[in-house]
Amino acid sequence: MALRAAILRHVRVPVQTLIITGSKLQPRALYGGSLRFLSSHGDDHLTKDEVIDRVLSVVKSFPKVDPSKVNADVHFQNDLGLDSLDNVEIVMALEEEFKLEIPDKEADKIESCNLAIEYIYNHPLAG
Repeated sequence: MALRAAILRHVRVPVQTLIITGSKLQPRALYGGSLRFLSSHGDDHLTKDEVIDRVLSVVKSFPKVDPSKVNADVHFQNDLGLDSLDNVEIVMALEEEFKLEIPDKEADKIESCNLAIEYIYNHPLAG
């Protein structure tokens, strides 16, 4: 998994559209003839501080959470008194916030803000 993440940090994929002219398809780059490169870890990768701020914001905005108790080391069930369903809802809110999909196997392991921060920070497509 570490090798995959390292490779994805440097992958750039050119994106093109196809235009139908008459009876043949012609490739045309997006945005007026220039290629648009998508990078999993380009200059737009989130800093750890940005991830921390956004994760804490999502957890603080959860209805059953007292925002004054939330910090980077807080455990969802032990410290905030949330149940497993609440944990799933927080992970879903994090997926929406960071525009990514966390597989169920990984989502089950995210039981604290710190684990969420580490997972998202290391995810190649978090944005």
